[in-house]
Amino acid sequence: MSEEWVNQLYFGDNLKVLRESIADESVDLIYLDPPFNSNATYNVLFDETGGDKSTAQIVAFEDTWRWGKETEIAYHELRDTAPPNVFEFLMAMRAYIGTGTLLAYLVMMAPRMIELHRILKKSGSLYLHCDPNASHYLKMLLDGVFGVGNFRSEIVWRRSAAHNKTTRQYGPIHDLILFYSKSEQFTFHPGYRPYTRGYIEDRFKHTDAQGIYRYNNLTGPGKRSGDSGQPWKDFNPTLVGRHWAIPNSVRSFLPNRGEGMSSQEQLDELLAHDVIMMPKTTSGFPMYKQPIGDGVPYQDIWIFQPNTRGVLYGTEECIDQDVKYLEDEDEKLGFATQKPIGLLARIIKTSSNSGDVILDPFCGCGTAVIAAELLDRRWIGIDITHLAITLIKNRLSSEEVKECKPFVVHGIPVDLKSAEALALENRHQFEWWAVGLAGGRPAQDKRKGADRGLDGLIYFSDDGSGKAKRIAIQVKSGSVSVDMIRDLRGVVEREKAVIGVFVTLKAPTREMLKEAASGGIYQPEFYPQFKYNRIQILTIENLLAGKVVDYPHVAPDSTYSKPSKKRKKFNPGNLMLI
Repeated sequence: MSEEWVNQLYFGDNLKVLRESIADESVDLIYLDPPFNSNATYNVLFDETGGDKSTAQIVAFEDTWRWGKETEIAYHELRDTAPPNVFEFLMAMRAYIGTGTLLAYLVMMAPRMIELHRILKKSGSLYLHCDPNASHYLKMLLDGVFGVGNFRSEIVWRRSAAHNKTTRQYGPIHDLILFYSKSEQFTFHPGYRPYTRGYIEDRFKHTDAQGIYRYNNLTGPGKRSGDSGQPWKDFNPTLVGRHWAIPNSVRSFLPNRGEGMSSQEQLDELLAHDVIMMPKTTSGFPMYKQPIGDGVPYQDIWIFQPNTRGVLYGTEECIDQDVKYLEDEDEKLGFATQKPIGLLARIIKTSSNSGDVILDPFCGCGTAVIAAELLDRRWIGIDITHLAITLIKNRLSSEEVKECKPFVVHGIPVDLKSAEALALENRHQFEWWAVGLAGGRPAQDKRKGADRGLDGLIYFSDDGSGKAKRIAIQVKSGSVSVDMIRDLRGVVEREKAVIGVFVTLKAPTREMLKEAASGGIYQPEFYPQFKYNRIQILTIENLLAGKVVDYPHVAPDSTYSKPSKKRKKFNPGNLMLI
């Protein structure tokens, strides 16, 4: 990878971005959390300041997929472009389940999986995060794209505490993460979690100068024809159907960890270091002194266990605390599908190295991007909503990331001409982008009814009450008139906002400017020397040139939730947030 690499954030359809912008075999690790839930819409949901749920639900994907003309076209394109086994799978699914929600979802995912396989290095891996509604179908699709032999693990991750939805089912508290490699030679160095205190106390009952240990076998099941099956000091493992198996936990006693040494030479060396206990009877076999070591290597169940402090040996953490689901932690932003940084950190540390390229094609609020940045990886993020792009940019510039390396954002307007093009292409996305450009967040889902004149909100504080005040934002991409400013004044009053901002693609008229000037002044009680126009007009050209909404900045902006400043740094050594 070139030394001139700059991290990349893309707004747009990930299929288009993958095909046009990401080179073959250029990515080391892919994590994706694609939307699917047969009974819900995939929403970006924010909390209001103070913890109340916002009425704003911004649709990122309509996750109740519908079979229609576009899906039919995509299906037939796959006939000509997909590997034969992938299309045969889709044909079988079409015959089995018909042309409904599920098949439409699989037809959407298939070309993306093919592209993800293309851009992945031979040493690379893919982790697909999903829920049990779709995991078995997605696994068959991945088997077709990556090959059955490259399936590595199905990880069970606890995503919430207990649920009461048990009238007709067991409480649904877990997600699944499907782990595939591209080849047999893939990066994989999992970490460890501490043993339980009871396990250590029950088994490790001996102590020497090197610490606590237990006796364990030096042989493994099965005969071998090489030196591991040959005798050592009158002990022949072949006679009992076994072979010599030197464990990793004692290889530190061997020169170069035993590389190039025969099994018998390694055993001699370990005996010289008093690591081997010889049997007291002729019927016994040598054992080795197993130290406590680093703990239990990651298994395929990642389940945080509340209220288990004191259960683990050598720490007061709860079981699997490093991958704890988000509940009321400072890290939580109010994004409905947000995953904890610890979960992504475990995946990234296990399946990549420092400087590797991490890609998330459904990056949402950007947790994979943040984890990659904190762990000194390069990254590429893609999302289809301007809301997500704005949120990620905010996170990268916040206390959460102390010193963010440079990154480039693709696909967002950079001048008036590209802003006009976005407005023509997708008015809703234009309005979301414009709200973000003004420093606000969208006020509601544009696809669900009239917006009642409120497109976005900015929250700020200018007193000691702890309550956030509101700035109402209205965005217009077409013709504008003085009546719109009068309407905004009504919106400000109705929403109990202190300032109203009119963002326009077109230049305002003289009458509009005059009406805005007559809207009065906002004067903070605690800072009477400052005065702000209650109605402000900003053009897109103004905002692109760096002009900002004029309001008190005497306290941190609270428009987007931010992690608490109490959590000062991320410790990649033990994957704990501190």
